[in-house]
Formats: sequence, structure tokens, C-alpha cells
Amino acid sequence: QVQLVESGGGLVQAGGSLRLSCAASGRTFRSSTMAWFRQAPGKEREFVASISGIGDSTYYVDSVKGRFTISRDNAKNTLYLQMNSLKPEDSAVYYCAAQRLSGSYHYTERNIKAYDYWGQGTQATVSS
Repeated sequence: QVQLVESGGGLVQAGGSLRLSCAASGRTFRSSTMAWFRQAPGKEREFVASISGIGDSTYYVDSVKGRFTISRDNAKNTLYLQMNSLKPEDSAVYYCAAQRLSGSYHYTERNIKAYDYWGQGTQATVSS
């Protein structure tokens, strides 16, 4: 059974940092595209960042460029999101996602419908 488990969320003041982790189990995702999405209350789930299977390509939504960094450790089957210079508008539940497709070594993807596996989410709250 495939599981994605996020951790690292919490409450932080504006300008602070959080590091989210997503531990995968049940299969390896070392050649699958993975991503982070987020959902604020009353809003649709939105794309944040994506990373290719071997980690050589990344893609970010404009609102987080220069502040967030997505990375992965394929030996640990774990995805990360380093979030710096946080703003109140970054407050949301953050979800990690993975594609079932293997072999996408160099590709990123921002389309929510392209992802097959999802974690349960971790809450990040940024106070002003």
C-alpha cells in the first residue's frame, strides 16, 4: 500500500521558515515526478512546486519563487519543501503528491490531475 506522510508544519511568524517533509512508503518514487500543493480555507488546492524524478529540474509557482525550495532524497524516498521568508498568505494545508508513472527522470508537472498519490496534508500557519 502506497503512503505519503507529510510532516514539519506548524505556526511561525511572518519572515520565518518551515521545512516540510514527505516520507513515501509502499513503492519507490525515485524516477517519478513529485510536487507540493497547498489549500487555504475556502480556496481550491493550488500548485506550489514540482521536481523531476532525479531532482535535476524544478518548477515553482511565481508567488513562491526565490523563497521556497523543493528537493528530494531518493535514497530515503523523501520529498522536502524548504519555506523561507514566509508570509501570512502562505498559510494553508500543504500536500505532497506523486505520479504513478515511472521514468520521468527530467520532467516537472504542475497539473493537479497528473498526480495519483496524495498525502494527508500538514498545516502551515504564518502569523502577521
